[in-house]
Amino acid sequence: MTESPPFPSPTKKWHTKAQPSTSPTRPELSAKGKSIIITGGGSTGIGGETARYFAAAGASRIALLGRREKPLLDNKVFINEKSPDVEVFTICTDVTKKKDVDAAFAQFAGNGKINVLVHAAAVVGPKETVADVNGEEYLACIQTNVAGSLWVAQAFLRHAAPDAVAIAINSWGAHLSLNDAFPSYCVAKLAVYRLWDTVALANPNLSVFHTQPGVILTEMNLSVGGAESFKDVKTDDVSLPASFNVWLTSPEARFLRGKFLWCNWDVDELMAQAEEIEKGTKLNIGLVGWPFESES
Repeated sequence: MTESPPFPSPTKKWHTKAQPSTSPTRPELSAKGKSIIITGGGSTGIGGETARYFAAAGASRIALLGRREKPLLDNKVFINEKSPDVEVFTICTDVTKKKDVDAAFAQFAGNGKINVLVHAAAVVGPKETVADVNGEEYLACIQTNVAGSLWVAQAFLRHAAPDAVAIAINSWGAHLSLNDAFPSYCVAKLAVYRLWDTVALANPNLSVFHTQPGVILTEMNLSVGGAESFKDVKTDDVSLPASFNVWLTSPEARFLRGKFLWCNWDVDELMAQAEEIEKGTKLNIGLVGWPFESES
């Protein structure tokens, strides 16, 4: 389904579910031979659905990380019923604990390397405005999100293949203030963006992407009021970010390395702008008007 973009968008088409060009059945998006590790990989969220799409794309090995065992096992069963040749690992992991993360990545990588990381674990934190929020809860949200990304990034770098891909699922709250709710989450997400941006700068061989996955009714979303927390915002199908994540790991998407992307954007239109996007600051988070390209 395509609609007119509800926000300023670099593409005329706006998607609310998986796009044809992001289908895991396309040979160009094959994940054959790849090892994929996904935080927040249980059966109830974006990470879990992303795992299912990577299985459909032919991934060889997939690790599902999460705090609760049952959603991980449920997703493993689902994947193996559809894709019995995929080796699925479930590892109970609290990404805010360095020891958990280090052990999970080492266990999955073994003597090999990890080709793709999808970091989908996050917490929302308090909804109240800065004037009314409990300060300890505000700071705890930021600490939790940043700590999880730091430990995951460090473990990934130790076990990443030379040309590995990292997809850091982010939020529009990192660059767009729609209302005054969830202030600590927005601060945390901008910090997480910058954390992964520094990873990309220090490791130019890696491909790092930042995504706004859409408005998906995950457990986390529903726990804080769901889409009703935002006026006039429609929800998207979880297939939208799951398929987009698979596409990002393909050679077709390399021109978007380091960019902040909304999964609603049309990938064919983005590819038509590849040269402009790759060479310039379009889709970066930065100071408007600087740095700028020479007029000459």
